[in-house]
Amino acid sequence: MPQASVPALALALVVALGGAGCAREYLPNTDVEDNSFNRKVVEFCEDYRHAVERKNVGLLIKLAHEKYYEDGATIDTSDDLDLAGLKTYLEAKFREVKSIRYEIRYRNVTIGRNEEIYVDYTYSASYQIPSPHGDVWRRTVADNRLSLVPSGETYRIKSGM
Repeated sequence: MPQASVPALALALVVALGGAGCAREYLPNTDVEDNSFNRKVVEFCEDYRHAVERKNVGLLIKLAHEKYYEDGATIDTSDDLDLAGLKTYLEAKFREVKSIRYEIRYRNVTIGRNEEIYVDYTYSASYQIPSPHGDVWRRTVADNRLSLVPSGETYRIKSGM
């Protein structure tokens, strides 16, 4: 095996160490860069996630912005939800399920216009529902986006629940 020269080894070491200084750190179990802003946003979203798992409609409504609006990603306005519609929807859906496991993989946090914060994530929702043959588990995996707005020291969800 040929021996590398000292200058070649030194150059390789400088390149390797120089690249290490540019490495980004991410919040644990996310694809989101670790900084105080992102940490605070993800902590808020974790409160949302836990409220879903606990089927806590009161807390979910508290986390929602007063002008919450969800258009269902369709042109049909019959599936649109404002804050009152969200409460009714959550109460009905949570009555249908016995338990929920809601996991989130945070992909990106960005700031849009008017200080709106977009949290892109992939969720895995496992939920237990009663059936004539006993309780059964269902699972849904999908991408979603929460739209947040600052509210004092915290945030409110404007859409995406």
